[in-house]
Amino acid sequence: MAAPPATMHAKSDSEVTSYDQSTPPRSPRRPLYYVQSPSNHDVEKMSYGSSPLGSPRHHNYYHCSPIHHSRESSTSRFSASLKNPRGLSAWKKIQRGQESDVDDDDDDGDGVVSGGSARNVRLYFCFALLFVVLFTLFSLILWGASKSYKPQVVVEHIVFRRFNIQAGNDRTGVPTDMLSLNSTVRMLYKNPGTFFGVHVTSTPLELHYYELKVASGQMKKFYQRRKSHRKVVTVVLGNQVPLYGGLSVVGGARDNIEKVVVPLKLSFKLRSRAYILGQLVKSKFYTKIQCSVTLRGSKLGKPLNLTNSCTCKS
Repeated sequence: MAAPPATMHAKSDSEVTSYDQSTPPRSPRRPLYYVQSPSNHDVEKMSYGSSPLGSPRHHNYYHCSPIHHSRESSTSRFSASLKNPRGLSAWKKIQRGQESDVDDDDDDGDGVVSGGSARNVRLYFCFALLFVVLFTLFSLILWGASKSYKPQVVVEHIVFRRFNIQAGNDRTGVPTDMLSLNSTVRMLYKNPGTFFGVHVTSTPLELHYYELKVASGQMKKFYQRRKSHRKVVTVVLGNQVPLYGGLSVVGGARDNIEKVVVPLKLSFKLRSRAYILGQLVKSKFYTKIQCSVTLRGSKLGKPLNLTNSCTCKS
């Protein structure tokens, strides 16, 4: 088979010239960058801006794009800065600055919490103070109102059941007249309080012939409810009381008891305690009673009216 003519493959000089002119000139190739696994000495050079191309060693390198080179170079510089003492000191300063910022934030948070707790404490204190003031005012009102409800005591009568004088000796053996007396005192106690009861006690009821005590008796304590009253009976006794000549008026009437007339004085003191609001609010009332009574031998066993013979002092 005959070879094809040379005119089909060969191009003329004019065609080559026109093709070269129509094709734009190629831009020069960008320089290639290589990254080598650096040693410690090379890392120090890289941290100060040295180029891998300037290093005398070019073993185990590979080709990469400029972007990849920038990432690898930043990483290597960061690791180099950590290995460099100056880089370590700078890194420590950065860490200390971050820790101080965190501490400041925590302090600010603590300041907000402490400010809120202090405000709550002030509010609680104000409420407690207001409660104490109101409670005190209410207690004073109740206490003042209770003072207008004083207990009422009326000594109704006294009964002398036995009266006897005989010769005898005192504890030391001195001979003298000895008196024995038996009597009962009846009184009416009334509590007008509308919102409290009272606990009532008394000092001993005593009968005196001038300064000589001839009989005494103790009243039983009791509780009186609000707006109520009761009658209280107390026994007043005198047993073998030495007279030492004190009752001279009796000497002439020793043989005839019906002729005996002895002026006596009955005295005692009542104490009434009102618990208005438990043990927190209490009110006390004191009543001092003195009664003048005359013992008559002709009226033994009969009640002697004392309604108009007694004085009560609060």
